[in-house]
Amino acid sequence: MSLGSHSLLGLAFASADLLIEITADGAIGVALGASAALSGAAETALVGRAWRDFFDPRDRPLAEALFAGLGEGVRAGPVVVSLATVAGGPERAASLSAFRLPGNRGAISCALTRARPKPHHGLYDKASFENLTALLFDTAKIDGLELELALVEIGGLGPLRTGLGAEAARELDQRLAGVLCALSHGGAAAAELGADRYALVRTPGEAPELLAERIIRLAGLADAEGLTPAADTMALNAETNSNQVLRAIRHALDSYIRDGAPAGGLGTLSEAVSLSVRRAMVEVGALGQAVNERRFRLVFQPVVNLRDGASLHHHEVLVRFGDNGSPFPMIRMAEELDMIEPLDLAVVEQTIGRLVADASLKLAVNISGRTIGSAAFITAVRQMLAANPQARGRLIFELTESAAIEDLAQADRHLQALRGEGCLVCLDDFGAGAASLAYLQQLTLDVVKIDGRYIRDLQHGGRESTFIRHLVRMCAELGVKTLAEMVETVQAEEAVRRAGVDFAQGWLYGAPNDAPGPPAGQKAQVKPATRRLGAVTNWG
Repeated sequence: MSLGSHSLLGLAFASADLLIEITADGAIGVALGASAALSGAAETALVGRAWRDFFDPRDRPLAEALFAGLGEGVRAGPVVVSLATVAGGPERAASLSAFRLPGNRGAISCALTRARPKPHHGLYDKASFENLTALLFDTAKIDGLELELALVEIGGLGPLRTGLGAEAARELDQRLAGVLCALSHGGAAAAELGADRYALVRTPGEAPELLAERIIRLAGLADAEGLTPAADTMALNAETNSNQVLRAIRHALDSYIRDGAPAGGLGTLSEAVSLSVRRAMVEVGALGQAVNERRFRLVFQPVVNLRDGASLHHHEVLVRFGDNGSPFPMIRMAEELDMIEPLDLAVVEQTIGRLVADASLKLAVNISGRTIGSAAFITAVRQMLAANPQARGRLIFELTESAAIEDLAQADRHLQALRGEGCLVCLDDFGAGAASLAYLQQLTLDVVKIDGRYIRDLQHGGRESTFIRHLVRMCAELGVKTLAEMVETVQAEEAVRRAGVDFAQGWLYGAPNDAPGPPAGQKAQVKPATRRLGAVTNWG
């Protein structure tokens, strides 16, 4: 095929493995280069083919948005796209740059260079995007790139989406995701934050208000009524470490999701990092002081043995700061600020003190998934038990999933060290976290506590009932007992009994109290703790 001067000039704008020209009617009019190596098809097989058929369906909205944003003389990209392949064939990807040369009859010149397939298509979720942004920040520092974080809100999109119907709404979301990815760094640095709010990392360009208008236009929403697009940006440049950057990004996204963009704008990442670090230091100081001065209190909730007429078996120890509100925000903050281990250790210390003071008690204390990975924590607990041997056999550890365990093999070694000291190990909130099954498979446990959301609906039958029956049977085969939390009614108690659950906890037996006491409606009577020297306490 002969090429006009405009085509040659358009295709010469970049060095590439494959050059293609897309005509105004959407067909590939020219293909030059290593087509077979890059796409698996010869150059002659590409000519006349619709450009959409050349790309992987997952990346067609991205390419469409990239092309739609090309005015005459405008270049876009590079973005990484996956190419269409035959079923079962290897995934092929290319870095795509596009250019619309003035006077070239509306044709689009594209340069494609072989690239690694990207790990994700479409929009990221918030947590994944935070990690990606911190990684891009490091890359930008090393390579001298200028990048910025853009936050976008499209007010009124929710009602518009609802009025479209399911299929049209799905197509709108695909177009919008393609637009956001096309405008992002490398075509793969955009996220959905919920409530019609989005984020992307991009090369600094037009002003935020123009970015918002461009997104609306490219998504085909320019004529839609009731939309109020807005955007703000934050420069990704700061002389600080990745952990501080990640914290600053998380703080910025959390604030944006909660409150929208601040009236004064987002400023720079340096400013956000400084604000985040100052805030973190204040929180570290306050939490550290509370832990060091033991300015928290313990409350106790009874756990009953369903195999023995719902008699008291032990109490769970819960920590409270200040008022009676949920301690979860403080616990989560302690994990984020690497303060959870000192807090866990302080609670264990006070719990052992209660066991020493009252020989009739058995107490269960929570430890974070982060804490269990610390050898120093295990050593400290063993030293406390050695100094207070009368507490042995009456201390239970509940492993929480509020923070993921990075090394399960190491965690299991530490748990077995605690079991060797006569302590029991319980996996808390089973079913609430994605790692529960892996934990059950790789950790040696004495008991599994079933998350309360399954218990609430258990009495009504259905999936929850089936799930719990199978879980109880599986645990029994593994020699692990089961404990149901949030048992709040007699009907719920009967349901967990029928399911074969061994122990129960909840408001039916009493709310957390400042002093350990008998279950509601029962006299103070504790089943004596049983212990075999050198063995784990018996749950029976």
